[in-house]
Amino acid sequence: MRSRLGLGSWSCLTLSFLSVLALNQGCNPVMEDEQEAQAELEAPSGEVAQALAAPGFAELHHHMFAEEAFSGGWFHGSHTGTLASCDGGMPESDHARVRMDLSNMLNLCPNSGNVNLGSVPLLSAFFGVGGAAASEFIGKIEGTEGDTGIHLGRMNVNTQWPRWDTIAHQQSWEGSLQKAHQGGMSLVMISLVSNEFLCKALPYQNLKRPCDEMMDVDVQLQMARDFDARTSWAEIALSPAHARQIIASGKLAMVLSIESSKLFGTKNWLTELNRVYSLGVRSLQPVHQLDNRFGGAAPHNAIFQAAQFLENCHIDTDCAITGPGFTLGFDVDSSCRNVKGLTAEGKALVQEMTNKGMIIDIAHMSERSIQDAFAISQAKTYYPLMISHGHFREVMNPDLAANEKTTPAWVVRYVRQTGGMFGLRTAHDETRTYTKTTVANSCQGSTRSLAQAYEFGRQGLKVNMAFGADLNGFIQQTRPRFGNHGACSAGFKAEADAQMNQQRLSGPARLGTEFDEFGLAHVGLLPDVVRDMKNLGVNTTGLESSTEKFLLMWERANSTRTGMADAAADIDTSGVAAYVPKATREAQYPAICGKAYAPNSKQIGDTCRFAQECVSGACNTSEGCSGTVGNCICDGDNDCASNQYCGVGLNLGQCRNKQPKGALCTAGRECLSGKCSWLVCT
Repeated sequence: MRSRLGLGSWSCLTLSFLSVLALNQGCNPVMEDEQEAQAELEAPSGEVAQALAAPGFAELHHHMFAEEAFSGGWFHGSHTGTLASCDGGMPESDHARVRMDLSNMLNLCPNSGNVNLGSVPLLSAFFGVGGAAASEFIGKIEGTEGDTGIHLGRMNVNTQWPRWDTIAHQQSWEGSLQKAHQGGMSLVMISLVSNEFLCKALPYQNLKRPCDEMMDVDVQLQMARDFDARTSWAEIALSPAHARQIIASGKLAMVLSIESSKLFGTKNWLTELNRVYSLGVRSLQPVHQLDNRFGGAAPHNAIFQAAQFLENCHIDTDCAITGPGFTLGFDVDSSCRNVKGLTAEGKALVQEMTNKGMIIDIAHMSERSIQDAFAISQAKTYYPLMISHGHFREVMNPDLAANEKTTPAWVVRYVRQTGGMFGLRTAHDETRTYTKTTVANSCQGSTRSLAQAYEFGRQGLKVNMAFGADLNGFIQQTRPRFGNHGACSAGFKAEADAQMNQQRLSGPARLGTEFDEFGLAHVGLLPDVVRDMKNLGVNTTGLESSTEKFLLMWERANSTRTGMADAAADIDTSGVAAYVPKATREAQYPAICGKAYAPNSKQIGDTCRFAQECVSGACNTSEGCSGTVGNCICDGDNDCASNQYCGVGLNLGQCRNKQPKGALCTAGRECLSGKCSWLVCT
C-alpha cells in the first residue's frame, strides 16, 4: 500500500543498498500507523550518511503551492495540469489585481501621527488613489512591467510568461519542477506561505475563502500531500535518513516548511506545532514579514511596514525607514534595527523545534531575534540555524544593504558555528564587485552579479550554500544576459544596453535555452543558472553538491552534538569594491533630450529610442525624447550579414535572407547569386 504521505511499502532498491535499508526499516511493507509512529522516532545513522553522499543540489525556499496563498486570489496558473495563457488582469474580475477601493484598510488605523504617505510613492499609489491605480503603478515598476494590472502584453505562456520578473503567474509548475530534478536538483524545501494583509487588498470576488494565513497553509499542506501521493518521482521526506533513501531511489526529496507572519494564529502553538509535524512539516520560520507573537521581524519593504502599521498603529521617528523622518509599524532604534527580539513564546517555540529535530529557519528574523535564537542554539550545544533565502549584506548595493533583512557577516558566523546553511537568493539586484573572483561584474542583476555574491560567500564567508530562489515568492529573479526583457538592467538603461551588448560581443555564449532571454523564469531553469555560472568561470562544486551539506545539517540537528561545528574564525569580508553611485556612472554616457544612451549598442531588431543607439545608425522612431520606443533598422545592405539584404516595401528596414536560384526577386542584391532576371533569381 501507499500511505497518505506516499511513504508506504519501501521497495528493495539494489543489492548494494539493502544494508542501508536494513538499518532503517528493511524491505517489508510498513503500515500507515506504523509509518507515522516511525516518523516521530526515526534517528539517522552517521555511518549511512558517510557511506552514501547524496548527489545533486538543493533549493531551500520554493513556494510550489502559492497559487492558494492569499486565499487563492492573486496567482494565475496551477502547479499541476497544463499551463494556460491568461486573459489579462481586468479590474475586479481577474488575477494580479488589488481591490479598486482600499481606503477602508487605512481607516482601521487613523493616521494620528500626521505622517504624509504621499512622500512614499509606493504607499501613495497603493492607498491614496485606489486599487486601480495601485495595480497599474505596481505593473509599471521596473522588474514587474506588465505582469500585474491590465497585463495584456503578458498573457501567453512560454512567450510572455513566466519570465524572471513574474510576480503573479505560476513559476512552480510540476513539469518545471521535474525538469529541475532531471537537471540535478535532488532536494527542495517546499514553503507553505501566505500573508493576510496582501489577501485583504485583493478583490473580494477573487477570494476562495476568508483571509486566514493558517487556513491557506493547511490548504497548501494538503496539496503537498496529494502531490506526494500521486507523483512517482518526488516524495516528502520526514527525516534525513528518509531523504537519503528517497534520493538514492532516484527521486526528488521534498522537505515541508511554513512561512507565515501569523504563524498558528491565536491557537495553542504547541498543539498546532504537533499537528503540522504529524502531517510532515519539518521546518518553520518563527517570524515572517511582520512582528508576531513569537518575535520581531526584519523590516525591508514599505508595503509590509504599512501592514505592520495596520496591526499596531505605531509610528516611529527614531529612524526613517518608510519615509522622510518616520517608520510605520515597527519600533526601531537609531540604527534602523527592530528592537523586538524573540518573545517568551518564541523562545519556547524554538526550544520545542530543537526537541523535535526540526530545521530552524531564521530568515526574516530581526537581528535581535537572531541573537536570541543563537543563544538557544548555544545552550543546545550549537543546534544548527539555517537561512533559507537571503542576501549577503556586505556585497549588495547600498539601498538593499541598508535593509535589516540582508544578512551581515556576523550572522553568517552564527550559521557556521552551529553547522547551518545559507540559501542564496537568485536575485535580480545590483551587487558590488567582489574583486577576488575572475568573473566581471558586467551585467547587473544577471548571473554575473549573482556570481559576485556567491563567490563572496564561498571565498570570503566560507559558508555552505544552496539555492534560496523564493520562486512564486512575490519577488523577481535572476535577469537574463541577452535580449529585450530586462537584461543587465539593475542599474540604468544606458548601462544595461552597453552591458548587454558586451555580453553579446564577448560572451560566454548563450546556453540555447529560454534562460538566455527570459532569465530565471521558473524552477526548471535552476540548472541553467548553474550552467551559466560555470561558463562564467565560477567554481560551483559546493553548490552542485549542496544537498549533502543540507542533509549533514539536518542530521546534526537530530544527533548528539559535542560543541561548536566550526569556529568560523577565517571569515574575510575584504575584496568588496567601493560602490559607484548610479548618477556618477550615468553621467559618463552621452545624452539626448537629457536621456543617457549607449552609442552603437543595438543591433537590427533591438528596441531603440534614438538612431545613435543602433549600430546601423537608424531607428524607426523619431520620438525617443517623449519615451516612444522603436526598433533598430537597416538603411543599406552593409548593415546586414553577407547572406542578407536590407528589405524595402513591407520589409522596409529588415534584414532579409538572400534567395536561391528560382526564387522571386526585384533586384540582384536579393539573390545569393547576385543576379535577378525577369523577377527570378538566376
